[in-house]
Amino acid sequence: MKLQDGWLSEARHAPSPHCDDRPEGESPSLLVVHNISLPPGEFGGPWIDALFAGTLDAKAHPYFEGIAQLRVSAHCLIRRDGEVVQYVPFNKRAWHAGVSSWQGREKCNDFSIGIELEGTDVLPYTDAQYQRLAEITQVLMTVWPDIASNMAGHCDIAPSRKTDPGDVFDWPRFRALISVSGKEKV
Repeated sequence: MKLQDGWLSEARHAPSPHCDDRPEGESPSLLVVHNISLPPGEFGGPWIDALFAGTLDAKAHPYFEGIAQLRVSAHCLIRRDGEVVQYVPFNKRAWHAGVSSWQGREKCNDFSIGIELEGTDVLPYTDAQYQRLAEITQVLMTVWPDIASNMAGHCDIAPSRKTDPGDVFDWPRFRALISVSGKEKV
């Protein structure tokens, strides 16, 4: 997996209009892990792409009526089967964190990369998702090494509003995969 102009070479690219430039002099130093399923608890389908593209049909499902107007995005989505969809180049600011704070710094979108896992707070993530997340993280750390010591869940940067990726996300497993991947590249 390689990075070219902020885009992963092995991802399906579905550019989102919901992004902008990072503040001058700002670069990614935090990885934020999220989860998403649309409708909630359902996987597959075009709905996540549509939400991040700003084309979600509010009439397609009752849940969508409350979210179709949102202007949100993430840098990437990792589907249950391991497919990676990239919406925003990593050097741009995706709109994934909302009101947030990490280690005393506000506005996490300014300095973070947001990766969504297709899932819920209560259903275990797949082996393929952990593997792809580790691969992407390794690539990101070669460009932005501060990410290695700054990884958090959405729940950690917005604890009064968010619960994802949930207690089922296995942080030790994820960190072990990154460590193993790093040793293989030496």
